[in-house]
Amino acid sequence: MGKIKQLISLSAALAISGTMLHAANDDNMVKSIMELRSQVEALYTQIDDNKEAYRSQMKSYALQISDNEAQINRQDTSLKLTQQNIEKTEKKLEVMGSATVDLKPVVNEALDALEKEIQTGIPFKVEERIAALHQIKDDLKNGNISQEKALALTWASYDDALRLTKEIGQFKQEITLDGKATIAKIAKVGSVMMFFATPDDRVGYVKQNGKKYSYVVAKDSIERDQIIDLFDALQKQIRTGYFTLPNALLLRGAN
Repeated sequence: MGKIKQLISLSAALAISGTMLHAANDDNMVKSIMELRSQVEALYTQIDDNKEAYRSQMKSYALQISDNEAQINRQDTSLKLTQQNIEKTEKKLEVMGSATVDLKPVVNEALDALEKEIQTGIPFKVEERIAALHQIKDDLKNGNISQEKALALTWASYDDALRLTKEIGQFKQEITLDGKATIAKIAKVGSVMMFFATPDDRVGYVKQNGKKYSYVVAKDSIERDQIIDLFDALQKQIRTGYFTLPNALLLRGAN
């Protein structure tokens, strides 16, 4: 009889234990399902946030592209004005006809127009280029060169100005940074962008505010790397290819 009671007690204990184990498994499963659901909801929230960030980024890129295209179109218009100045002077020469006609007024007018273009253009060797124009004027005035020679030098100056609008290269010139003059390496992208690098490892770009230009030191690490990569490429004589650069477009003669 005692053995029967023990067997009954053992069976009851096993039944209770099995029920408790089943209940514990159910609780663990419910807990796991709840955790998975929470993780799924968090992923959906993250996806929505990423989508919104992507839309905002694409909108920003679209606005930047539109702004760049508008500035480039205005730059093209400015270049056309330079070409028109050349054609205007050519027509004056055709009307004047004979070589015996005094060419000084035409030469001086053409030099004045080019000097204005240089003054309102990118700050690339401005003083040096204007000094060359003044030298032509002085030599013509003092009789050191003939009128024909002065005219030829004037055309050469216009050719140089047009060449600079397309030229991509590395140069050196004095710039004013933080109120101090310093010799810097210059990376010029035609007449639409200009970057600099100083001996103390500061890099940046030329910024335009109306008719004034200033030199801005790049603080963002991405912009710094982009500018440094450009200088490295130009140092290796690489002037064509795909470059990612800071948005530093310049508009010659902007108001």
